[in-house]
Amino acid sequence: MTPTFTLLEAPNWRDYELLDSGDGLKLERFGKYIFARPESQAMWSRALSQREWDSAHAIFQPTAEESGGHWVEKKKLPEKWEMKYPLPHSKELTFSVMTTPGRHLGVFPEVAAHWDFMANAIHGVKSLPAFDRQLQRQESLESKNVNVLNLFGYTGLASLAAGAAGAQVTHVDASKKSVAWARENQALSGLSDRPIRWIVEDAVKYVEREARRGVKYDGIILDPPKFGRGPKGEVWEVYKSLPSLLELCRACLSEHPLFVIVTVYAVRASAIHVAQAVEEMMKKYKGEVESGELVTREKSANRLLSQAVYAKWYSK
Repeated sequence: MTPTFTLLEAPNWRDYELLDSGDGLKLERFGKYIFARPESQAMWSRALSQREWDSAHAIFQPTAEESGGHWVEKKKLPEKWEMKYPLPHSKELTFSVMTTPGRHLGVFPEVAAHWDFMANAIHGVKSLPAFDRQLQRQESLESKNVNVLNLFGYTGLASLAAGAAGAQVTHVDASKKSVAWARENQALSGLSDRPIRWIVEDAVKYVEREARRGVKYDGIILDPPKFGRGPKGEVWEVYKSLPSLLELCRACLSEHPLFVIVTVYAVRASAIHVAQAVEEMMKKYKGEVESGELVTREKSANRLLSQAVYAKWYSK
């Protein structure tokens, strides 16, 4: 396999916009509210006027620590509010967002490109006739569940996208607060009847257990942090921990998987390196590897802002 390189956008947002960026900052709209946050990669001048930047409801003021800081509220904000995202082949997701101490708001809008991809992949399998074109043999798919594992699942939006498309989902995150938030989003989206398991656990330990049990998944989503700790103090460092986790995940793949998606934020790794790790993981399967950057297109000057690197494998 030779990975293809893509700048991947999420163009279907209505409740989110990157309004402007520059001078190490970005100006964004989340629903009705506008926020200014640090963005070290915005190495150009702002296109909008200072008056337009002053319209922000809140500004994140960083500290010397890499992810430390606090929000300075300029205009009255609710404690939380709702946003929506239109999924293909399904009703739209509805979820809550709020300002958090880690400068985030509960959604990474650029990752919606992966939600669309998953929804299309799962829907494609679910809508096949009574034979599987991939396997080239007669096989009823009415009873076949597409089983998806979402590791480092945060507030659950990828899990909900897969569940809305018809998959059976296992969502794993070490943060009890994030999992509770994800369950609230499930109710807001009207997906409480979907088979989604919510697990508070260290990702590596959970996958180790699943591999021993012989549990298999048709799709795996990994959105690991640069650094983190599990609920029992387990240490995660992406450069050291990701290769072994990919090996464990390979042991949990079904005979004919649909996809593996890896997204990495806030690291110096190239998309090429992530792609080669995924390529090594999936070398015994017939499929394609795509890699690149998740980018957001700016409204003010049509510039692209890179948010993360990613690699995904998908079946032919």
